[in-house]
Order: sequence, then C-alpha cells, then structure tokens
Amino acid sequence: MSDTIDSGRGTVSRETIVLASNSASRKAMLSAAAVEFDAIAADVDERALEAGMEDAEPAEIAQALAAAKAAAVSALHPDRLVLGSDSLVEVDGRRFDKPTSREQAEEHLRFFSGRAMTLHSAAALAREGRIVWIGSDFARLVVRDLSEDFIAAYLDLEWPAVSHCVGVFRIEGPGVHLFERIMGDQYTILGMPLLPVLDALREEGALIA
Repeated sequence: MSDTIDSGRGTVSRETIVLASNSASRKAMLSAAAVEFDAIAADVDERALEAGMEDAEPAEIAQALAAAKAAAVSALHPDRLVLGSDSLVEVDGRRFDKPTSREQAEEHLRFFSGRAMTLHSAAALAREGRIVWIGSDFARLVVRDLSEDFIAAYLDLEWPAVSHCVGVFRIEGPGVHLFERIMGDQYTILGMPLLPVLDALREEGALIA
C-alpha cells in the first residue's frame, strides 16, 4: 500500500523518495520538512532479526532494522531512493519492543517508572536494493515515578495508539507526562534522526542543496 504525500506548499525535493514505513510521526516529520515521499510499509520480520542479534548493542540492532526495511522496499522499487527507519528502547540493560497488549503496556510502564530510558533511532537509505547510507542517534529520557492511577488514566487516553510505539509513548501527545527530564534531539525522540537523514538525502541528490 502506498500513500502519496503532498504538502501543498512547495518542496525542497528533487525526487520523491519512498518512506519504508506507515509511521504517523515519521510521515509528519518529512511532510513538515517539505520532503516529497510515498509511504510503503516494509515487510520485515523484526523480531526474527532481533533474535539473531541477541548479543549486539541496541544501536546496532536499530541500524540493522532500519537497513532491512530500506533494503526490502528497495528490492521491490529498485529505481527509487528508499528511507528506512527504526527505534529501540533500552531501560536498565533490557530492550523493549512495542507492547502487544494493554496488559503488556502496563507492565512496561511499571518497569520504566523512576528509571532512565535510552531511545535509539536509526535510519538507512537504499537504492537498487543496496544500502547507500546508514546513521543513528540516541536520547535519554528520565521517567518520573508513575502511579497506578496515572498508568490507568494514561492508557485510557492513549491505548491502542501507543501499541505502535516503542516506549509506550507519543512525545507529541500525552506521552510527555511520563517524563521529568529529556536529553536529546526532538526528532530522534519522535522516531527518526531527521537532521542526518536530510543531510544524506542532499548528498544523494534527492533534495535541493
């Protein structure tokens, strides 16, 4: 499935790239930056890839997932420049995936309470099925002490929307209430290291330099 994005207010693009994702936040970032793109979700078994990299660093896993998504869509659209991206959350040495149920989301939030979260976001570009660029960044987010009443009220507001979010939050929405301190780039926290991505797109000739 493809979504053609038209900002309706001009563009900085020389070509329309493909975003290998249907993530609302990643679409919003590119649209706000006046980058023309089509969105085509990648068919990648993320959990299987993670299982094969059990001993790898979180940043390496995020990069591998971003590259796998870009390469998968690029193989189907070899004439297009494809952008893949992925995010991974680590708390006290434990990696967290997107919650598969509200009950699991509650468990994640209880574990996060009072702890520091490291969010790794990675991106990769592919053309003709080959990775031509890869990059990543990370942010640190300190979660405040979360009461059971807050967790219940928060998920009443945000479930199931946050089932698509590692870390069980949308920082641009009620998820901001989870944190007492944030250190890092806002775009990385939203799910993609946008400034390095834009630089790479310019290097590839996809944007006006």
